[in-house]
Amino acid sequence: MPRRTLLTLALLPLAATPALAQDTAGEAPEREIVVRGAGLDPSQMAEAYSTVVIHQDRGAASASGRLEDVLSQIAGFQQFRRSDSRSSNPTAQGVTLRGLGGNATSRSLVLLDGVPVTDPFFGHVPFSALPFERLRLITVARGGGSGPFGAGAVAGTIDMTSANPANLPFAEGSLASNDRGESELSATIAPKLGQGFAVVSARWDRGQGFWTTPVAQRVPASVRARFDSWSTSLRAAVPVTPDLELQAKLLLFEDHRTLRFAGADSMQRGQDLSVRLVGRGEWQFDALGYVQSRNFSNLVISSTSFRKTLDQRNTPSSGIGGKLELRPPVDADHSLRLGIDYRSASGELQEVAYSGVTGAVTARRRAGGINADLGFFAEHDRKFGQLRLTGSVRLDRWSVSSGRFTESSAAGAITTDTRYADRSGWDLSLRGGALLDLGPELTLRGSVYNGLRQPTLNELYRPFVVFPVTTRANAALDNEALFGFEAGLDLKRDGFELQFTAFDNTINHAIANVTIGPNLRERRNVDAVHSRGIELVAKARLGPIDWDGSLSLVDAELRGSGVSAALNGKRPAQVPVFALSTTLAWRPGEGWLISATLRHSSSQFEDDLETDRLPAQTTLDGVVTVPLSSRASLIFRAENLTGETIITRNQAGSIDLGSPRTVWAGLRVSIGR
Repeated sequence: MPRRTLLTLALLPLAATPALAQDTAGEAPEREIVVRGAGLDPSQMAEAYSTVVIHQDRGAASASGRLEDVLSQIAGFQQFRRSDSRSSNPTAQGVTLRGLGGNATSRSLVLLDGVPVTDPFFGHVPFSALPFERLRLITVARGGGSGPFGAGAVAGTIDMTSANPANLPFAEGSLASNDRGESELSATIAPKLGQGFAVVSARWDRGQGFWTTPVAQRVPASVRARFDSWSTSLRAAVPVTPDLELQAKLLLFEDHRTLRFAGADSMQRGQDLSVRLVGRGEWQFDALGYVQSRNFSNLVISSTSFRKTLDQRNTPSSGIGGKLELRPPVDADHSLRLGIDYRSASGELQEVAYSGVTGAVTARRRAGGINADLGFFAEHDRKFGQLRLTGSVRLDRWSVSSGRFTESSAAGAITTDTRYADRSGWDLSLRGGALLDLGPELTLRGSVYNGLRQPTLNELYRPFVVFPVTTRANAALDNEALFGFEAGLDLKRDGFELQFTAFDNTINHAIANVTIGPNLRERRNVDAVHSRGIELVAKARLGPIDWDGSLSLVDAELRGSGVSAALNGKRPAQVPVFALSTTLAWRPGEGWLISATLRHSSSQFEDDLETDRLPAQTTLDGVVTVPLSSRASLIFRAENLTGETIITRNQAGSIDLGSPRTVWAGLRVSIGR
């Protein structure tokens, strides 16, 4: 990151000079300035859709403390594989909801402080760079999206909001180690500077990892899933006027992992910068711009010769984008949002193929291109007594350009040089909903929507290998198109909350990894992925005891014809039918916490043809927090307390395992304000 950028961010808080003038004779005091460090308040339209909010204190009951673990407490949330960000390939960390999976790309829009965080090339979420302790809340909206950056939200939106000094101590640090000698180290400082503030945080995770290979399948080349990752974040917010706030954020991260065999190393790194101007006057507005610089590398090791067969040595990519949202003044019974947003992703795969027998170079390849989307959106709702009606429209101009694939011999002679035709088009997305209050305790809601998702650069241009299976890219992939509807109710009474939703969602032209030969797959558009089911979310509060639970029951199937006819009626890869999560927490005194989390996921299939099954899994986690003083606490955590065998991959009997029983002990120290 250029030094000038870092210097600019470091000096931003210095602009936070006091804005409250001293009262003098004959002068009225100036209005108090409140710096929020966030965007505009959420639209009331969200109330008509299936939405779950995860608050900051939810992370205290997480045995791993990792963001993906906290999100998995919402039944229906799914990564492509059951592994977390310590023991999976980063490119497998795409997220989806409602059983709308089938490959490793995110079908959910993931935002942090209004900025898309998915990788510009691959579409995965860099979970290791997003510690949950930096967040204030997460809003998970299931179903198609429509507002800012809504193209891509075919399986919902995960909107994360960072914590600020109002909900952070002045300084906090923690250190933890587990029974394998692995460590976590994190620190945050959140000073108020004049009328503004800054939040600086850092985290470092490292360890030898556990054995992902079963004992019976280990060979001399087998190794533990080592990991070493760090990230640091700087946020600053300053008032420009009483109604105008300037925000800036810088995120730096790097992550190294080793999976299954010695030398099977992967790396991802990133530098993200965003600037935001929020106006909270009579005409409210939110202006945002961001830039991402990412890279990824990966070594593929043969499972027979244990030699290097593919070196995906360099995959530089960048993303730029922004939005301008305007909220004109309307009366209390109305809400109106108008806006425009833009996203562009560019990147290039650079890889070298090797003979698994001799180790000699056999080919050198480059592939990549540019994807872009320009969107115009409008949302409006109106209240008629106990009834609220909502509607939104989004128009997207998308393009796929500069696609290319080149391959040369070991000597450098070009053997393939393909340039793909540029493509572009317009797509219209609509969403409508209704909310009916039947009293202070019961609300009924329903909605219908459609949307789109562009193929990622990864899906279009990058082949990959999970040895011995090769999956080809496909530069001719069409956009995915969503149509869905849902209905539900929300009940709140005497400390008890219940949310019930029934849904029916279909993604036409869904992109799946389709088997086309022995150990050979290709990304193709199947006719559709159709998913229908129910979702339950419940909470109860009884004095010092809290209970949270969620359940997802999904009937998902592929629809295929022609070359994908063999998939017709089959369940999408990696999608379970049933998922359950429940947490019971007891806080017997100030600073104390004793909690247990039970999760269950039904069986799922490894592949599109349902030939390899991953068995059901049930895990139990526990957390105990013991206050030593008002500023220090001991924390004990246990992941997979019962030692459940978690199978994350089953390729014709070749198996990878997920997290075994792991016990942590740590110390957290904070300094109040």
